[in-house]
Amino acid sequence: MPKILIVDDSNMLRDMVKYALNEGGYPDIVEGVDGVDGLAKAKATQFDLIVSDINMPNMNGFELISELRKIPAYAKTPILTLTTEKTDDMKAKGKEVGATGWIVKPFVPEQLLKAVGIVLSR
Repeated sequence: MPKILIVDDSNMLRDMVKYALNEGGYPDIVEGVDGVDGLAKAKATQFDLIVSDINMPNMNGFELISELRKIPAYAKTPILTLTTEKTDDMKAKGKEVGATGWIVKPFVPEQLLKAVGIVLSR
């Protein structure tokens, strides 16, 4: 079973993502409250997928993705962004730092599960 890290400063959103993933058959989930916490957890345990917000305190999602991509174990790990940002400039910046996919909030659980299924099957 894939191990998934959810990084978002909103407890409610982490709960919603966790619920959707659990319902979709992904029970092995760890939560990070911001980029700093998420990076520490990623360094302590190997994850198969990371789902991260962009706008967070202490370390934003772009910084988190950039730092993760510097770690050899995370060079090819799928990282999905789940954010309110939807401009082409923001998406381009996400791709530039190494994001695998971009999902705009509010998300549809089926859309999230479809994206998770696609990136984990690669």
